Amino acid sequence: MKPLSRPAFAALAALFALVMIGTRFHHFGDMLHLPDASMALFFLGGIYLRKHLAFIGFVVLAVLVDWYSVSYAGVSDFCITVAYSFLPLAYAVLWYGGRLIAPRFDGSLRSHGLVFLGIVVCATLSYAVSNGAFYWLGGRYTKPHMTEYVARFMQWGPLFVRAAALYVLAAQVLHAVIAHFLPKEGGRGAAHA
Repeated sequence: MKPLSRPAFAALAALFALVMIGTRFHHFGDMLHLPDASMALFFLGGIYLRKHLAFIGFVVLAVLVDWYSVSYAGVSDFCITVAYSFLPLAYAVLWYGGRLIAPRFDGSLRSHGLVFLGIVVCATLSYAVSNGAFYWLGGRYTKPHMTEYVARFMQWGPLFVRAAALYVLAAQVLHAVIAHFLPKEGGRGAAHA
C-alpha cells in the first residue's frame, strides 16, 4: 500500500483521534458506549499512518484521555500502576505489526486476510504485554501465580482481541467500499469500468 497523501494522512489521523477519544472511556462498552478501539487504532495506524511521530502522538493522546478519565470523568484508577508504563510497548506491538503488514496490503482478498490475521496475532501479543505487566508488576495481586494469570488471561484476553478484530474488520470493509469507488491509477474508477 502506498503512503497516504498529506491531506489523507491528516484526515485519517484526525478520524482515528476522534474514535479513540470517543471510545476509550469504557473498555467493554455498554448500551451507550462502544468498546475501546485503541488496540485496533494502533494497528490500523501502523498500516495507514506508519510514521513514528504519529505513533508517539497517539500514545500521548491515549495517556491524556486516561488522565482526564481518572481525574475528571470518575473512571477508576485501578489500572493505573507502575505497569501502566508498559502500555507504549503494548501499543508498539500493534503499530509496528501493522507497519510490517502495510507493504503487503494491496486491497486484495488475500491481503485483507493477512490484515485480519495480523490484528488477531498482534492484539493477542499486545494484550499479553499489557495484562502480563499489570498482573505481575501492578501490585494488585498479593500472591500472583501462573495458574491464576493464565485463567485471567483466558477470561479477558478474548474480549480485547475480539473488539480489536471487529474494529479492524469494519475498517477493512470500509476500505474495500471506498477503494471500489476511487479512480484507479491510469484509468477510471471501478464504478465506471
